[in-house]
Amino acid sequence: MSLPKPAKLIISMFTSDKCLFDLYKEVLIKKFGEVDTESNDQHFNFTDYYEEEFGKNLMQKLFSFSTLIRQDELAEIKIITNGIENNFKNENIKNNITHPKRKINLDPGYITLDKYILASTKDGPSRIYLNQGIYAEITLRFINKSFVSCEYTYPNYKTNEYINYLNSVRKKYKLKLRDKLIQEDTARRASTKTGITEKEIPIQ
Repeated sequence: MSLPKPAKLIISMFTSDKCLFDLYKEVLIKKFGEVDTESNDQHFNFTDYYEEEFGKNLMQKLFSFSTLIRQDELAEIKIITNGIENNFKNENIKNNITHPKRKINLDPGYITLDKYILASTKDGPSRIYLNQGIYAEITLRFINKSFVSCEYTYPNYKTNEYINYLNSVRKKYKLKLRDKLIQEDTARRASTKTGITEKEIPIQ
């Protein structure tokens, strides 16, 4: 049995106030390390479900993080981002909030070589339970050299803008994963050459 390879953390933000992208980016960097790429802004006009809470003219942006994560960390990361959304985790943001509603939505997920996973607090027919009230869903699959949507994928993740962005993030992830595996293999080989092993000691 082998453990799954580390994954590439991606966090989506959407808000009606574009100024919050940079503010919350800095908060996330303190939690999860440096951002290596970020997408262009995309209009989040596929549904009016969030307008009552966040207002109109919503914009979305994706952020990719340099440090790879364990796949089983996703539930904990979702809990952390939920806390940040509600301003319980960062006093600076909390002090800027003048109304009780959230100003931004944070959706963490990760990329592996063959899929893009998103975390959610809601159950559904395409979601599996992780732990601590968090579920996971395969949002995109990598087939024939590109990410492709599933029948239930949200429209904002089906756009050419974000498909192309996530394809580029996957290329970066693939290179980093290869370098990580090479480093681990080199370290493993070095550890076996530190001296005479027990099998090499002649019996007296």
